[in-house]
Amino acid sequence: MKKKFIVSRIEASQDGSPYVYVGFTDPNSSSEDRLQKQPQSPFGAKAFAFTSPEDLMKNLPKAMSNMLGGGGLGGMGLSESPTFKLSMREYEDTGLRVGDAVTIQIEKAETSGI
Repeated sequence: MKKKFIVSRIEASQDGSPYVYVGFTDPNSSSEDRLQKQPQSPFGAKAFAFTSPEDLMKNLPKAMSNMLGGGGLGGMGLSESPTFKLSMREYEDTGLRVGDAVTIQIEKAETSGI
């Protein structure tokens, strides 16, 4: 499978490790389509629904991380867009910049039974 994307974000790892997170956006998907896919909440896009105090406590670290811009992806937050973690060397070798058009190819690895 091959698919075209646009580089939408490039961020350094928040923990200081030598990695870069590169986020991609589908150019065929309009911003209206992306907004419709996200659940709407009267308390904002990053609000969490919970049904019990146990749910609240279980999801509190995730909610706090999202409020602070974390999300576990180097500050990139959660989205339906693909995000790749590249080493600094890989990032420098590719020369990617925000706005670049790229093609991502996914192939299933052929494995032989051992």
